[in-house]
This record gives sequence, C-alpha cells and structure tokens, in this order.
Amino acid sequence: MTLVAWLDERLAAAGRRRTGELTVPRVRPWGTVMRAETDAGTVWLKLPGPTTAFEISLYPLLHHLAPQHVLAPIAADPALGRLLLPDGGPTLRDRPGEFARALPRYAELQRALAPAADELAAAGVTDMRPARLPRLLEEQTIALVPPVRRAWFAEIAAALAESKVPASIDHADLHPGNVFADGYRCYDWGDSVLGHPFGSMLVALRDDVDDRARDAYLEVFTDLAPRAELLTDLRHARIAGNLIRALTWHRALAPDPGYGRGTAIGDGPAVHLRQLSSDAPWVCP
Repeated sequence: MTLVAWLDERLAAAGRRRTGELTVPRVRPWGTVMRAETDAGTVWLKLPGPTTAFEISLYPLLHHLAPQHVLAPIAADPALGRLLLPDGGPTLRDRPGEFARALPRYAELQRALAPAADELAAAGVTDMRPARLPRLLEEQTIALVPPVRRAWFAEIAAALAESKVPASIDHADLHPGNVFADGYRCYDWGDSVLGHPFGSMLVALRDDVDDRARDAYLEVFTDLAPRAELLTDLRHARIAGNLIRALTWHRALAPDPGYGRGTAIGDGPAVHLRQLSSDAPWVCP
C-alpha cells in the first residue's frame, strides 16, 4: 500500500476525506513531516527516523493516560513507521508571554504520567533516570568533560536520584514552539526521555522566563517536598539536563551524523557536554 493510499484509508476510518495533495514541508535526519488538507482541517503525517520511532507508540499512550494534555492521534502505525495527527492550531511561538502559564499545565501532565513510568519505558522511551546518568556520561566522548567534572556530575546525579519527585516524562525540548495555544497541549515528543521531571526546565526556563514562572511550575510538586528541596532538585536536574540534551540530540542525528556539522544543530551534542564544565552548568547554551 502506498503512503497516500494508507493516508486516505486512515482518514476514511476517522470520517475524513483528503481534499489536497500531500506535501513535504520538512525532511530531517530525525524524521519527515508531511501535510495534507482534509474536509475537516489540516492533518500532519509524521515519519520519524529510526532512532525516534518510539514517538509513534508514545502518542497513543500519552493520550490514553492524559487525554486533555496531548493531541489525539488519528492513526499510529509502529510497524510502518507512520503517525497521523490533527492540526493543533497556533503554538505559543508568537505568544511567548503565555508560555509561563503553560508550565503548570505541563507539570500536571508529568504528575499524571509518573505512575506509568514502566509503561513509558515499554513504549520505547529511553530510560535516563538519574541513577543511570553517570554511566551514560562515561560512555560519551569523555575528553569533553574532564575527570573532576565527571566525578562532580556523579554526585549531582546521586543527589537527584534521592529526590522525592518521581520519574516521569521529560519532553527534553520544551519551548513555546512545542506548545499549542489551545489548551497548552505539548507536541513533538521525539526528544522525550524517562527521567527526573525537572530536566525539562533546562530549555523551558532558558528564554526570559521569570521566577514566577519557575515557582508556578514547582507549585504543582509542593505536596511532595518542601520548596527548598524542590529548588535544589531543579538546579540538579537542569545540570543533568545538559547530558540528556546531548544524548537526545546525538540520537536524533544518528541516521546522518554529518548533518549540520559546523552549525548549532550539528554541534549541539558537544556544546551541551562542554556545558557541564562551565561556570553555570544549569544554563541551556
């Protein structure tokens, strides 16, 4: 069955009909995104790369566990590597002032998913919980992180592993462009991992997000630990987030390791590993 025939069949099963050609607005090593118009609005056909294919199984699971927080997939076919999604409308990219309001909503999603950590792992989400991070760092190009900083990182990871906040989904690339304005629902889960929830704040708190936004996010977790502990966990998780970001970036580029070499995209993994030796390792470079 051709790709277009598959699309039309899945649309028909959902009570929709395609009214325009299938176009290809984006091709990257980590996946191809296609677009088509239907009698019920735009749809997006995503073909993740081999290292991010877990997103196809993850979407239905996320919608099953927390339907109000994510798009409902029209079709998900892991065997063929295809994910069909409705259009979620405008994102917060052009409304960044609203992003702070989206952070507590995202925290609620993480709380809802924490009891399903084993299901997330079974769906193919990579396990990057704190206890595993020192070994993962040792497996990287260690010249980028000197021994003294690797030992320090192991202490940070050990402290984070003792956090009272349970492991959950970490989007690992949470920014205004990955949050829909309608309902503050997140999308583009191809970078996600199973880890300490606060790791998401490495990117999320990068761009002029004030302390009130940070505190609004942490408020969702205040039943688990005192604020001082949560702030310590946040700092540790943002430090650890640099390793996670390097690993997920490397994973995305694995199908074409030379892609973007010499640019912010191609050099991303090394930049984040070097950040662990910086004077402010909790900052997203």
